[in-house]
Amino acid sequence: MRASTDAPAATHPQRTCIGCRQTAARSEMLRLVKDLDDAARVVVDPRRRLPGRGAWLHPDWACLKQALRRRAFQRAFRGAVDHRPVEDYFGTSVPAPAGTDDDLPEVHVESGSEI
Repeated sequence: MRASTDAPAATHPQRTCIGCRQTAARSEMLRLVKDLDDAARVVVDPRRRLPGRGAWLHPDWACLKQALRRRAFQRAFRGAVDHRPVEDYFGTSVPAPAGTDDDLPEVHVESGSEI
């Protein structure tokens, strides 16, 4: 009996997100590494070329928050690390969930003042 002539589908390298624990293509995720100058600090490696132990995270606030809650940074980098540069990469404030404008101040367009 002959083997199937179908060629296997091209596979992309898969990585696991330290936040949600889902696998995805490497191209869809951010690589995180320990900083070369300060080994206690974790930074984003946008070019995916820095040396050292890496961890992967979806570029999504939900995954970042889940990684922080689960203490995944300490586990992935085998010790206590400063993850603030990763938070800064995402921005300084956590976006509010959709539909919850109750906490935002009301701004009058014509004056620009807040109530």
